[in-house]
Amino acid sequence: MTVESTAARKPRRSAGSKTGTTRTTAQSADAPAADAQATAAQPATATASKATAAKRATTKRAPAKRAVPKKPTAEPAATGADPDLVQLLTPEGRRVENAAYDPYVAALTPDDLRGLYRDMVLTRRFDAEATALQRQGELGLWASLLGQEAAQIGSGRATRTDDYVFPTYREHGVAWCRDIDPINLLGMFRGVNHGGWDPNSNNFHLYTIVIGSQTLHATGYAMGVAKDGADSAVVAYFGDGASSQGDVAESFTFASVYNAPVVFFCQNNQWAISEPTERQTRVPLYQRAQGYGFPGVRVDGNDVLAVLAVTKWALERARSGEGPTLVEAYTYRMGAHTTSDDPTRYRHDDERAAWEAKDPIARLRTYLEASNHAEEGFFAELEAESESLGRRVREAVRAMPDPDHFAIFEHTYADGHALVDEERAQFAAYQASFADVEGA
Repeated sequence: MTVESTAARKPRRSAGSKTGTTRTTAQSADAPAADAQATAAQPATATASKATAAKRATTKRAPAKRAVPKKPTAEPAATGADPDLVQLLTPEGRRVENAAYDPYVAALTPDDLRGLYRDMVLTRRFDAEATALQRQGELGLWASLLGQEAAQIGSGRATRTDDYVFPTYREHGVAWCRDIDPINLLGMFRGVNHGGWDPNSNNFHLYTIVIGSQTLHATGYAMGVAKDGADSAVVAYFGDGASSQGDVAESFTFASVYNAPVVFFCQNNQWAISEPTERQTRVPLYQRAQGYGFPGVRVDGNDVLAVLAVTKWALERARSGEGPTLVEAYTYRMGAHTTSDDPTRYRHDDERAAWEAKDPIARLRTYLEASNHAEEGFFAELEAESESLGRRVREAVRAMPDPDHFAIFEHTYADGHALVDEERAQFAAYQASFADVEGA
C-alpha cells in the first residue's frame, strides 16, 4: 500500500500528533451560514450585480483546491481521557472502574493476574531471541511483536479451546495462548517448512503472509460454524495497514449480512510499515464497523485487562448469535515492521519514548506489586524461566536443518518444465559461485 519512497520521506511528526477524530467535514458544517453572511455584506445595487455577473462571465475561474485536512494536535491518551477508549489499567498501573467491562474480569484471581504477566514476559523473551537469531543469520526474517504483548495475550486468553483463530504473521503471543510450541513458529522463518503445526490440533491457523486475506478465511469459516449450529466463535487478526485492503472490506460485508460469529481483531500499532495510520483512514478504525451494521470498540491495546474484557464480550456476542464485532486494539509497534525494516527512516525517537511509558508489562507489574499480588520471588523465578526459554529457542533453531535451496523448483509442474529446468540450472551455478569464493 506504500505509494511514496521511505528513503525520500522526512521523519514523521513526534509523539504528540496522531490520527484521531478530527474531520474536515465537521469544519465545513457552517459553510452555508458563512456564505449567507458574505452575500448580505455585498452592496445591494443593480449596477454592482451586473458588473459582478459580467466579470464572472469573462473571467475563467481557477480549479478549486481540495481542502487539506488539519493534522490532529494530540493523540488519544490511554489514560481514560478519551471517552471512546476502553481502559481498566492506566499506564501508571492504577485500576480504574468500567461498569460495562468490569464484570468480564471480576473473577480474575491473583494467580490469573500473575499468569497474564508471565505470558507477556515469556512472549517478549521469545520474540527478542528470535530477533537476535535473525541478526545472527539463523532466520531469514522475523516480525517482532514488541509492544503488542497485551493486545495478543489479552485477546488470546479470552478465547475458548473450541474457538478458531486466524492469525497474520505477528501473532506469536496468541500462538502461545493456543499452546503452539514457539519452536514451531520459527521453521517458516528459517525456510524449512510452511508452518510447523497442525491447525486443527489447536484451532490456530497457519500464519498468513498475504495482507488481509485471512479475514476472508475467518469469515467463511465462521459462516460454516453458524450453519453447523455450533456455539463457538472465530477471531480474525489483522493490522491497521490491512484495514485498507479490499479483502477486509469484503469480509466485513459478508460477516454482517450473514451474521457470522466472528470477531475482527485489529491491532492498530500506528504504522503500516512506513505509512502512519492517518494516511490509512480519516476516522478511528473502530468506527468503520458502523458502515457495515455491526459494533466497533476501541480498547487500550497496552492494557491486558481491558483487552481481555472487551474480547470476552465480543466473543460472547458472536457465540450467542449477535454477529460480528470489530475490536481496535490501540497499541504501538515498538520495533521494526520486520527485521528488514529500518523505522528510523520514517519516525522519531521521541514517539517511541512516549509509548515506552505505556509499556504493557511494566504497568501490570506495577499493579501486581501495589496490590500485593506478587512478591519478588515470583519475578526472580520468572526471570530464570525466561532465560531458560531463550536457551531452548537458540538450541532448537541452530539444530534445524539448513533450507533446501532447490525446493522452490519442485512441484511447480507435475511433469516438469523446460523453463523451470533452466532456472534451476542458473540458480545452481549461482550457488556454486559462492563455493568457489570460499575455496579460493
